[in-house]
Amino acid sequence: MDPGLIRRLPKTDLHVHLDGSLRLPTLIELARERSVSLPSETPEGLEELVFRPRYRDLNQYLEGFRYTTAALQDAEALERAAFELAEDCQAEGVRYVEVRFAPQLHVQPGFDLEAVVRAVDRGLRRATAAFNGRPEVASGEELPFAAGIILCALRFFRPEFSVGYARLFEAVPEAPPAEVYWAASLEVARAAARLRREQGLLVVGLDLAGQEKGYPAQAHRRAYQVAHEAFLGKTVHAGEDYGPESIFQAIGDLHADRIGHGTWLFDERKITSRWIKDRGRYVEDLAEFIADKRITIEVCLTSNQQTVPELANDLHRHPFGEMRRRRLSTTFCTDNRLVSHTTVSHEVERAIEAFHLTDREVRDILIYGFKRSFFPGTYLEKRSYVRKAIDLADRLLPSS
Repeated sequence: MDPGLIRRLPKTDLHVHLDGSLRLPTLIELARERSVSLPSETPEGLEELVFRPRYRDLNQYLEGFRYTTAALQDAEALERAAFELAEDCQAEGVRYVEVRFAPQLHVQPGFDLEAVVRAVDRGLRRATAAFNGRPEVASGEELPFAAGIILCALRFFRPEFSVGYARLFEAVPEAPPAEVYWAASLEVARAAARLRREQGLLVVGLDLAGQEKGYPAQAHRRAYQVAHEAFLGKTVHAGEDYGPESIFQAIGDLHADRIGHGTWLFDERKITSRWIKDRGRYVEDLAEFIADKRITIEVCLTSNQQTVPELANDLHRHPFGEMRRRRLSTTFCTDNRLVSHTTVSHEVERAIEAFHLTDREVRDILIYGFKRSFFPGTYLEKRSYVRKAIDLADRLLPSS
């Protein structure tokens, strides 16, 4: 498929981290203004030293986040980052984006969790209004841009991660770390529910991110129950660095509507529970359940290659091929546009080349993104929006 056509097709990005998707010149400028020390003050230097096309392992991949989060500790920086991320999405044909971030990473004295979310909300609204004011959008020739916010809780953190997390440890100094983790996720869930219901912000869902092994999803059941009762969308990083059991926990314990990554869904070698006697049957049943319930997997091809050594040199080995064979609901996502050096258009191009997707398959996968989004509007408004996306895709791909 022609790269120009891929860029014109309506796309979504349902799994993109704000602090992993800054523009390099913006990071350098924000860091200079806020006295944040960087390994280099040029884009070329940072790409060589920090934001590499290839990484040794997950720890090296995550190294850059300590610089980006350090530069995003005030309202002006967060609003600008959200605005520019939306602009970058718009430029490559992404018409709906769900921006996720952990608000407690950005809390400062006098700058609380609500203020953090409000800053990102302002940036996304400004970018949306600017794009949707164009004549081609008003005429119906172009699909309007829309955005949502997903608040992230973390499975694991330390006090030095941020002022916000240090405050939580100080509040209950005698509590085991596990209790602080779920208390933090509960705070995020309650904020998400309140900010959407009472403040009308663009918050559409809750996410759980971070190290899976040793930090099970079930510890965050109370937080996800709050999100569930508030009718928020629920997504969970699962199966990224742990096996099928982690994915089942996300679905069974946290009511997950979508799964972030799901890389080890089909790998029975990753199963560790001694209670699972027939590992092959367990994987089959889990995959069938995900397919039948249309639980969507947020596929991040480039990011997975950078963090999973087994996939580094051969994209054909990525489980996306098996996901397509089984007709699972999947959608292409960037994860981190800066850290992974990618765009949704690039992810689509790579998938077409590696898995020989037909025009019809590309069209269906892109539409899944719209259908399975946590769209910040009514059901009827979402139906109308999805219909417009389908119509535009069909005009651009009439033979599909």
